[in-house]
Amino acid sequence: MRMPGPPLDTHDNLLGWHLASLLYLSFVFIPVFQWPAPWWIFAMAIGSVIVFLPLYWAFYRGGAKLRLWLVLAVAAIGLVTVPFGIGGGTYLIFAAGMIASFLPLWRGILLTTALFTVFGVESIATLPPEGSPLFSVLIQVLVGAIVFTGVLAARSRERRNAELRLTQEEVRRLASLAERERIGRDLHDLLGHTLSVVVLKSQLAARLLEHDKKAAQDQICEVERVAREALTQVREAVAGIRANGLQAELAAARLALLGGEISLDHKLAPVDIPLNVEAVLALALRESVTNVLRHARARRVEVELTQDARGGIVLTIADDGRGGVSGEGHGLTGMRERLRSVGGVLEIESPNGAGTRLSLLVSREALAAARRLPAPTAATGTGREPALLERGTA
Repeated sequence: MRMPGPPLDTHDNLLGWHLASLLYLSFVFIPVFQWPAPWWIFAMAIGSVIVFLPLYWAFYRGGAKLRLWLVLAVAAIGLVTVPFGIGGGTYLIFAAGMIASFLPLWRGILLTTALFTVFGVESIATLPPEGSPLFSVLIQVLVGAIVFTGVLAARSRERRNAELRLTQEEVRRLASLAERERIGRDLHDLLGHTLSVVVLKSQLAARLLEHDKKAAQDQICEVERVAREALTQVREAVAGIRANGLQAELAAARLALLGGEISLDHKLAPVDIPLNVEAVLALALRESVTNVLRHARARRVEVELTQDARGGIVLTIADDGRGGVSGEGHGLTGMRERLRSVGGVLEIESPNGAGTRLSLLVSREALAAARRLPAPTAATGTGREPALLERGTA
């Protein structure tokens, strides 16, 4: 029967912590050196370590069926060595950490309690009173409880991280599926009627070819015109698909920040933004999120799109990180240049220890000039929707 708990192998993040804990094996030899002991006691301590290491390694390399037996074997090493004045409690502490790494909470607590109870009774009954066995047992129990709790917390954190990664992958998969469905609907609406017209006119031209060549030629010219219009519409649709708007970039930013355990508050006002300006703002948002993840050490990011009193727009991206941005790297320089190309300006506030605030301002005149430029549309029959007011927290 498979034991419950997460798989443990050399790629598990918990494994590094457990391997580092092998340094704790030095405590096995402390009681041996505290009191005069014959050579065979020291040899027994070394032998117990030699027996323990393969069991400990097998616990993280073997299957789930053997884990409980390996834990009991490690605990048995400790219980066997206790009467000889060897630090057998060390093995009980290792057993506590191993139990916490795979058993359910209450079963783990019960088994750990039972093992330490046997260890305490045995220590008090067999060790000499001058060695303060009760005090030693209490110390071992305290350390074992700390190790058990620490491993349990690390295991819970690993499980949450794994669930978070699965959630992000599912969101990306659903978003990709929805985008494919939308593209399919747009192309069907765009090409379905056009291709039907091409087929009908081609058939009509074929029938007229023998009786009225002039009419057949007119129909062929009409087929060419319709096909060219369809080609133009497909190119515009593809350009619209490739362009990443603010809403799409905000969704990507939410996922990226969620992976870094950073919350995102956002508010987009209902402003109609030209496509070329929106593309610049979306790239700026992407670059800002990248900087937050790499450098800011922030816990929260706020994104707000507003319209100023003169009819321009302001995109504000603020974080509560360490701030102190004194110079501009390639990212901020590129952001400033792209914004300048559409008539906008970038303002940066980054006091030390008080986060960073980027304000991307595009004036009313710059927006009007951008609207006069030719810009691709998403698809025929589907008007471009302005950014809608949206509030949320990731």
